[in-house]
Amino acid sequence: MSEGTDDNEWGPHTPDAVLHTGTEALPDPEDVVLASGHEVTPERLEQARRLLDGEGAAGVEKLLP
Repeated sequence: MSEGTDDNEWGPHTPDAVLHTGTEALPDPEDVVLASGHEVTPERLEQARRLLDGEGAAGVEKLLP
């Protein structure tokens, strides 16, 4: 028996039009807080808003590993 993967093992393929790289739009402030591993609080949401307003995607890159 072959060691390769079978398409049925993984299920149906996701159409390219549905896949996203994250560059289409900035994340929401809540997404930024959650992705950084912190609990969502009003203070952290405000920090995330300021980060997105001031630095955009470059600011998000600084937060995330």
